[in-house]
Amino acid sequence: MHAMNDDTHSTPPRLRTALLACTMLLFLSPLGPSQAQEAVTVQEVLADPALFHLRHITLKGTVRQVQPLDPYEIPAGSTCYAGYLFNLEDDTATLPVAVPGLCGVPMVKDPDVEDGARVVVEATIQAPSHGGYALSFKGSKIAMEQEGVVQAIANRITPLVE
Repeated sequence: MHAMNDDTHSTPPRLRTALLACTMLLFLSPLGPSQAQEAVTVQEVLADPALFHLRHITLKGTVRQVQPLDPYEIPAGSTCYAGYLFNLEDDTATLPVAVPGLCGVPMVKDPDVEDGARVVVEATIQAPSHGGYALSFKGSKIAMEQEGVVQAIANRITPLVE
């Protein structure tokens, strides 16, 4: 057995709260057939991110700039693998999307999407100035209020059937 790491007590409360909220949203998202939900445009989200903060929404668009993430550690001490980032582009704007990795299961896996794919993304929006953190290549996470980042956290990605 490993002794508990004292670093867990130094994690800022706002970070713990934001991570707990994101984890809860990911695990409590509907598992059955999704309810018919009208897609929101990227521009609507960017125009008023606070309105969409922590809301589960549907976006449609084209995948751009898929970038796998290196394994990263969460405050609980688990390492997460196979996460990736991409931009979702629709007719109105572009929004960064994060696909969290699977934690505690070492694996090598390619992203589930490729550049140019048309997709429907069911996601939870994280807006700046709410104390949250976003996945990034500037380390595993960045303070959103410092960077002004609006990011979608993907709960489900499916091919767009037009």
